[in-house]
Amino acid sequence: MTEIRKESPVRFQAEAKEVEMRDNWPVVLEYDGEGAGPFLVDLTHQAKWDLQDKHLDARKPLGLDIPAPAGACALSRGVMINRMNGTQCAIWPLAAEAPALPDEPGYTDVTEATVFLALFGPHTLAIAEKLTALDLTDPGKQTPFLLQGPFAHVPCQVVIMERGSGTDGGLLFTCSRGYAQSMVHAVLDAGAEFGLRPAGELRFSRWLLGLCG
Repeated sequence: MTEIRKESPVRFQAEAKEVEMRDNWPVVLEYDGEGAGPFLVDLTHQAKWDLQDKHLDARKPLGLDIPAPAGACALSRGVMINRMNGTQCAIWPLAAEAPALPDEPGYTDVTEATVFLALFGPHTLAIAEKLTALDLTDPGKQTPFLLQGPFAHVPCQVVIMERGSGTDGGLLFTCSRGYAQSMVHAVLDAGAEFGLRPAGELRFSRWLLGLCG
């Protein structure tokens, strides 16, 4: 039986330098001329799960604790868990090889229904602030933390991963698959003055390793 090839709805106007097939997804590892940043990386192929349970605090997805309160995030063993509210959390395995979806009640695999993007490097926060009124630099919150609301006028989950010096930093965000090209166009247009360029998964992996290290 022929396996179905999966495709991200994101299309960058850049030449892929290295591509790898993973779980029937073509994953761009590197683009030509990525430059020094800032970078926008398509992570739509990465697993994304939703977990809902009225006793959410008692659950341990992949053996990990769910952070509290709402808006709190935890990154452990390459897995990001975002507390959305009292009964719901989002789970993003960020490693190249994702684990299997747990065979337990309450989980929904939303991987193919959503777009997943990473924006990081110099001037990241300056770019993001052109696209949203969400408080990306709230001094009362420790990174990583979750914001839910409009980003480029689209309902999103936005996780602030890093707030560096000045406007440097990094964030991850997801939205419905149907907004993919409009979202990418808006972000790249906002970042044009700062030299924002598409980058491959290897660039993201190195950045994430630096955060976790």
